Amino acid sequence: MKPLKIGISGVRGVVGETFTPELVVGFAQAFGTYLGPGRVLVCRDTRPSSPMVLPAVVAGLLATGCDVVDLGICPTPSLQLATPWLGADGGISITAGHNPVQWNALKFVRRDGRYLSPDQSEELLDLYHQGRFEKATWDRIPTRVEQGEAISHHLDTLAAGFDIEAARARRLRVAVDCCNGSCSVLAPRWLDMLGCEVLATNDDPDAPFPHTPEPRPGTAVQVRAVVKAGRADLGLVHDADGERLSLVDERGRALSEELTLALCVDIVLRARVGTVVTNVSTTMAIERIASRYGARVVRTPVGQTYISEAIVEHGAVIGGEGNGSVAVPRVQASHDSAATTGLIVSHMAATRMPLSAMVDELPRTAMLKERVAIDPSVIFSVLQGFRDAVQDEPGTAVDLADGVKVVFPDGWVHVRVSNTESMIRLIAEADTAGRAADLMNWGRHRLGR
Repeated sequence: MKPLKIGISGVRGVVGETFTPELVVGFAQAFGTYLGPGRVLVCRDTRPSSPMVLPAVVAGLLATGCDVVDLGICPTPSLQLATPWLGADGGISITAGHNPVQWNALKFVRRDGRYLSPDQSEELLDLYHQGRFEKATWDRIPTRVEQGEAISHHLDTLAAGFDIEAARARRLRVAVDCCNGSCSVLAPRWLDMLGCEVLATNDDPDAPFPHTPEPRPGTAVQVRAVVKAGRADLGLVHDADGERLSLVDERGRALSEELTLALCVDIVLRARVGTVVTNVSTTMAIERIASRYGARVVRTPVGQTYISEAIVEHGAVIGGEGNGSVAVPRVQASHDSAATTGLIVSHMAATRMPLSAMVDELPRTAMLKERVAIDPSVIFSVLQGFRDAVQDEPGTAVDLADGVKVVFPDGWVHVRVSNTESMIRLIAEADTAGRAADLMNWGRHRLGR
């Protein structure tokens, strides 16, 4: 199996297998053709393949007559904020985010700084497959690539969104693991602006990833040690491009990535009641938190594109997903781990509550997540087989918004095809660990895996 994923989150694959220079040039040409001649921002994360991918992206864009601004190593949310600020027509972030180091990807950003909508992604894909790209003549190809910088603007935007002075007065001690990714050039600076004493690890963008760049308890080992040794108030674990964030409390307890959004929802609704946006795979604790404040929850398919669109449509006060991604609309309607950090740190500073106490006030549920690698040629037929097996299950409701979610009176099972890897994801949630395990076994049996 040689995985290549093309969808609403861009195009991604394993470098040297499916993710090739030819593919990259073709998609860059398709994006340049889709935008028309204009200004396009480009950034990258710190993967060893990114210096290979960057010139291929630049070549494809230049070939269509686009002016290119190279932001260098830069988090995706920084590029997203910079796109309208710099008057660009779009942007490409070279990053596979949470995927392992052998993967890379292109994420496509439109002029308002958000990812392409599903319809726009389909249009881009059609252009790519047709291969009818705009071809600039020799005298219309831009002769230079402009060098740009987006971190400072991101920091300015963050500073305007939070009470910096109150945070500085508290002077929290924060341990942060940047995974040697693009957050290495942003996260420590932002924490310093917040007045934190920063205990940084894996913050060298020239060094390799020390672990898989997916923020979750299993990748929080180093931060847990730093929190304990340094008596930190908070531990943060970033992904490779600044979208996802998981937490470690002052006791050294690594928290589920599901709790990042749950905590942020509670923080925001305490100050302002409004609509909350999340996806169909995220913990049902979100509804329970929202009900405390009389707030409404809007559920979407999985993917930042859907979250961002719904935040704007419903004027939401907070949004995100159960993978550690949070969008703080006062900063931007896109996932942004730096904005998530600002929200949590400023709340801790204002309330002087330890993170453990804040988390202990959240509703408790039990969730299990499993991944089943399946050949892309049969993956959707396997999903259809699961749908056929459960659609008449008594005492349940079936939600087909994204994959197949089977809702029981006391929990749920969700089976869907991953947007980012060639696998099916199974998630089960209930009030107790035993019931969650039963639901997971039920789902696995009907999936036939």
